[in-house]
Amino acid sequence: MTSRLQITADDKATFDREGFLMVSQLLSPPEVQLLEQIARRDREIESAATARSDAAGGQTVLAVRDHLSDDMFSAIARCQRVAGSMQSLMGEEIYHYHHKLMLKEPRVGGAWEWHQDYGYWYNYGCLFPRMASCYIAIDRAGRDNGCLQVIPQSQQLGRLEHGKVGGQTGADEARVDQILKRLPLLHVEMQPGDALFFHGNLLHRSDQNRSEHSRWSLICCYNARSNNPYEVIRHNGYQPLEMIGDDDVLTAGTNQWNALTQT
Repeated sequence: MTSRLQITADDKATFDREGFLMVSQLLSPPEVQLLEQIARRDREIESAATARSDAAGGQTVLAVRDHLSDDMFSAIARCQRVAGSMQSLMGEEIYHYHHKLMLKEPRVGGAWEWHQDYGYWYNYGCLFPRMASCYIAIDRAGRDNGCLQVIPQSQQLGRLEHGKVGGQTGADEARVDQILKRLPLLHVEMQPGDALFFHGNLLHRSDQNRSEHSRWSLICCYNARSNNPYEVIRHNGYQPLEMIGDDDVLTAGTNQWNALTQT
């Protein structure tokens, strides 16, 4: 089973050094168009979604799913170009930790404070930061609608202390201020279908969406088998991940869309 995306030694070196790897058009235009249609039509997402407030009172809606099913979101999380590429970047067997839709709506979509994903996951029984995510843009993401911001190489700092910042959990603000004096800040502007693979300790955030355009995304999160939680507090313990072919993504999406439009 081959993937449309082949991770090279240079790709892995970039990921290890910078803490992330940017991939253009990980999803094809037909795939991302179908994903966008399904995301906006699927009522299960609406019922599972919760809102998180930022320090200024803005809200971002988050729909988290721990289980894999036969839908398009799960197919993306299981396909070779996402899961297989992540396994190559991490250099060991991985499994599906969870996946989530991030729904940042026009004019009201809230900011995300500076944080590391492992800043959360550390508290869920995971001893090592052998964890990473693949962020896939459903909508165009730019500075105007609150695109992702990252601090390259910040994964090398190790886990920072996290505490309450507004209605969220964020990294120590005083320490982040000092980090930004030594490391650069990168705005990750993306087109629909672009993806960012990033380490669980990479510092990242986003601004509020004050534009007229939504900024939706799908984020697939993975843990290393060797980092199986000593206690499953939230999300998944190790379960073998059965990867699927890249062509299966469009098939799963078509089947899901047909089921949604027939009800």
